[in-house]
Amino acid sequence: MSIYDSLNKEQQKAVKHDKGPLLILAGAGSGKTRVLTHRIAYLIDELNVNPWNILALTFTNKAANEMRERVDKIVGYGSENIWVSTFHSTCVRILRRYIECLGYDRSFTIYDADDQKTLIREICKFLEIDTKNIKERTLLSVISSAKDELISPEEYELNAQGDFVKRKYASVYKEYQKRLKSNNALDFDDLIYKTVELFQNNPEVLDYYQKRFKYIMVDEYQDTNTAQFRLISILASTRNEEGEIEHNLCVVGDDDQSIYKFRGANIYNILNFEQQFPDTKVIKLEQNYRSTQNILNAANEVISNNVGRKDKSLWTENEEGEPIHFTQYDNEYEEAENVVRDIDRMINDDGADYNDFAILYRTNAQSRIFEEKLILKNIPYKIVGGVNFYQRKEVKDLLAYLKTIDNGLDDIAVKRIINIPKRGIGLTTIDRVTAYALNNDISFYDALRHAEYIPNLGRSAGKISSFVSLIEVLKSHLSSPDYSLEDLMNEIIEATGYVTELEAEETEEAQGRIDNINELINKVVTYEKNATEEPTLSEFLEEVALVADIDSLEESNNVVILMTLHSAKGLEFPYVYLCGMEDGIFPSYMCITSDDPTEVEEERRLCYVGITRAMKKLSLSAARQRMVRGETQFNKPSRFLREIPRYLLKQSASSLAPRFPKNSSMERNSFSGSSYSNKTMNSTLFDKTPYQVPKSSLHSNPYATMPKKQFAVTNAEPLAYGIGDRVSHFKFGTGTVSDITQGGKDYEVTVDFDNAGVKKMLATFAKLKKETN
Repeated sequence: MSIYDSLNKEQQKAVKHDKGPLLILAGAGSGKTRVLTHRIAYLIDELNVNPWNILALTFTNKAANEMRERVDKIVGYGSENIWVSTFHSTCVRILRRYIECLGYDRSFTIYDADDQKTLIREICKFLEIDTKNIKERTLLSVISSAKDELISPEEYELNAQGDFVKRKYASVYKEYQKRLKSNNALDFDDLIYKTVELFQNNPEVLDYYQKRFKYIMVDEYQDTNTAQFRLISILASTRNEEGEIEHNLCVVGDDDQSIYKFRGANIYNILNFEQQFPDTKVIKLEQNYRSTQNILNAANEVISNNVGRKDKSLWTENEEGEPIHFTQYDNEYEEAENVVRDIDRMINDDGADYNDFAILYRTNAQSRIFEEKLILKNIPYKIVGGVNFYQRKEVKDLLAYLKTIDNGLDDIAVKRIINIPKRGIGLTTIDRVTAYALNNDISFYDALRHAEYIPNLGRSAGKISSFVSLIEVLKSHLSSPDYSLEDLMNEIIEATGYVTELEAEETEEAQGRIDNINELINKVVTYEKNATEEPTLSEFLEEVALVADIDSLEESNNVVILMTLHSAKGLEFPYVYLCGMEDGIFPSYMCITSDDPTEVEEERRLCYVGITRAMKKLSLSAARQRMVRGETQFNKPSRFLREIPRYLLKQSASSLAPRFPKNSSMERNSFSGSSYSNKTMNSTLFDKTPYQVPKSSLHSNPYATMPKKQFAVTNAEPLAYGIGDRVSHFKFGTGTVSDITQGGKDYEVTVDFDNAGVKKMLATFAKLKKETN
């Protein structure tokens, strides 16, 4: 029996394709790596292709190593001559041999992220660019994006005419490349950028590699950027014996799993492949070997709502399986508690292993509550693609501020933040203060308080004094009875400019760090709300320390996996929990409010990836209310949930009826008899048009009968709108006022926004405008 007989019909077609461009649309779990390795074997065994003439490219070292192992096993003798490597490794090998053509030495250095930051810092100082206004991370992101699109410093400078900020970017980009060359160094983006430049400017070098790599295969093609596409297309443009150009290029990918736009991936590389290579043969791998049919049906239905995709539909010979489970919980704590309880039950009662389970979420910040619940249940876990919530830099920085305010004796905490944000206090100054503290048998912070007595500090003494003043002011505020820990957190963030600096970076990484800070604020607010006695900073830090201490967990592969959806791509688990399925969370608020429809399509592809990670059971969950930056936010169930047909869903009882305050007239009216049927509620949750409050009269407003908070009589100015009115907000768009309560000199207004969900805000700051139409 031939090794190719184990392949299905479409897989065999892909393996046995000979000449010309080939696009293999490989759906999730369809065995694409198996096809690639068997195709390499077929080229060598059946078509007598020299292994030396084959190049196989992928994105990660892990994927390259896995493919290399499989190729070695299936091909055997001669497989060592096949180039199986990442894009970057391949380009390094080429540049090490021919980079002298570009004016570099072969012994060039490859700069890592820290090297790049150091160089950018030097350039900003040289060009007198204030990094408070233009962040170093922003500059690096701009340069990286330009290289991904093969835009040279000169071209970028030409396109920046008339734009002051972009001209600054251009000057930095130009100086950055100049200094890299003078240092005989390349960054990671240069490895591909310079290889393309080498091929474009040196026909003899290009001819050598075109003759060598007669068959090129690319895995995960949907993740390629413009520079990688150009590299591949140049290499694959070879001429046959008749002098005609033939592209013996085989790319494998799935446009439905293109989720790395923020890293520069260009989905149009795969969508327009046939236009770039007109003689392309297209083969679809739609048979899935991973999941049950119900899971695949849900994935197919969701992704079919995307316009920018190639038509395909996953199917399987596996069993139909369980329906998709959906539960809408009251809040994120109930969601996490029940997910963890379900895992614990299946392990104890059904004999499942810890590593059968994966908890997936949209952002890293969502891991915090799940971590805490898993620790309480003594369930081992591992965060993939991230670190423990309390070990993240931004979280540790802000906790260090709290520790310093609470306990100035914690030298480690004080030293961590003395230069966060940058205050110009260098290591030499810190060493002198440390020596003074040791000599006088006092803490580092006490030494800072006596900085004027420490010799040789010079102007640093004034900078230290400003830091000490900040800590002392925050300490004094904490003693006020009306001052909460939430107030303290917000004042630290405001005084340090921590979030402002991150916002200025305008990067995906910075936004993730802001999300983590907001989640830390949520933790503070939750602690204060749940405290049985008067909440204190010391007790809060103690609670965090107990939860954060997971060093006792044994290192084991048998652990529950927590990860973001982006990190989950390429993995599979018997049981998957996809959490936080709410508009504003997933898809994100920025995505929903964007004018670019492709933003929602990228999020939908991310949802498709999450769904197709599950093998046996998929559980989806949402929360009616979720704390965001210390404020309660009400979100509608995700629009992606509404795209899954009802017959595929099994809803828990808590998802079938809304929750209202106890003893409210709405609660009584809704559930007496059958006035609020399951059918009505189901249509509210899953109709594609979101429910809106009618504004014809106060009586018809379903929120009007809900009890109001009790506030003291105030002298607040009357509002131009009332409950039931349609209003607009500069950020959240239009919505309907559902509640108004008085307090102090202001009103607390609750608005059900059409796209952003329910928000509570103070009228003075919200500046809502009544809609007249």
